[in-house]
Amino acid sequence: MSGPLAGLRVLELGGIGPGPHAAMMLADLGADVVRVDRPSGGLKVAPGQRDWMQRNRRLVAADMKTEEGMATMRALFDVADVVIEGFRPGVAERLGIGPADVHATNPGLIYARMTGWGQHGPWAKVAGHDINYIGLTGALGAIRKQDGAPVPPLNLLGDFGGGSMFLVFGIMAALYERQASGQGQVVDAAIVDGTSTLSQMVWGLMSGGAWVDKPASNLLDTACPFYDTYACADGGYMAVGPLEPQFYAAFLQGLGLVTEDLPAQYDKSGWPVLRERFTELFKSRTRDEWAKQFDGTDACTTPVLSWTEAGNHAHLVGRETFLEVDGVKQVSPSPRFSRSKPEMPTAPPSTPTPLADVLTSWKR
Repeated sequence: MSGPLAGLRVLELGGIGPGPHAAMMLADLGADVVRVDRPSGGLKVAPGQRDWMQRNRRLVAADMKTEEGMATMRALFDVADVVIEGFRPGVAERLGIGPADVHATNPGLIYARMTGWGQHGPWAKVAGHDINYIGLTGALGAIRKQDGAPVPPLNLLGDFGGGSMFLVFGIMAALYERQASGQGQVVDAAIVDGTSTLSQMVWGLMSGGAWVDKPASNLLDTACPFYDTYACADGGYMAVGPLEPQFYAAFLQGLGLVTEDLPAQYDKSGWPVLRERFTELFKSRTRDEWAKQFDGTDACTTPVLSWTEAGNHAHLVGRETFLEVDGVKQVSPSPRFSRSKPEMPTAPPSTPTPLADVLTSWKR
């Protein structure tokens, strides 16, 4: 593999959600990722469907309930740089592959643990999913209209934003520290922690009285008429976000409101008037007509696209944000690098790789 992480040996203990996503990002950038699954193949996305978050991997089968399977695991732990583990707290220790066990023979190993609640705390061993984790942080409660129910942002905010991104960040930080100390360590990545870190701006604004702890009452949570979505004549939507005066001026110009007598942009008493006017105007044309009207302007006004439409949008096509592997459309590796460019992703493994082959390639 090429890429900035070429040569990094990552052992991924089979799981779902943020762990595999983090492993995918590392593999996309050149890390040699080996996923360990049970001989039955682990969890399936759907019958006959491959999980494309498992691209760029090799696969090793090991039954951790047998001595042979555990011997396989220990052999891999001894030569890996990083392990990604997403069990409930205490499970790895009971299996004999917890941090203390593996650091005894591989003290430089970065042991990255991915959970929702974290390794300690009253709920550490309780089951949960993305919606539960972001609900506890306050983030989900803020994603709604004032009189509406919270709307889960798929599992993008918790599993991947507060989860896998912080797991990768922790791994990179621990690898950097290892250059000086020569020692590995445990990375405790919890979705509740990562999501809360993503929310630091809100916490800071609340401390100064600049954010109200009430849905749809603030600049960025749909209370503001120039930071919201608007329905169009065909049922499509436009995303509007011209916060700065110069961008707001371009927005008004695009709507044809330049010469109208309107309330000042940041006069909250006039926001209902602005919202009513904007709502009326956007309803007068289709989404694509408005998209063409604002295309290439600084009005910060863009169409809300479906997944399929996003994959064909001129800007994303121009950046090669998406690619095809084995006829399957998917996202390209990111971020981009000027020199150490990653290779084209490969399909998820369909058959296990012999352990001997992995150990030979990872031989120190």
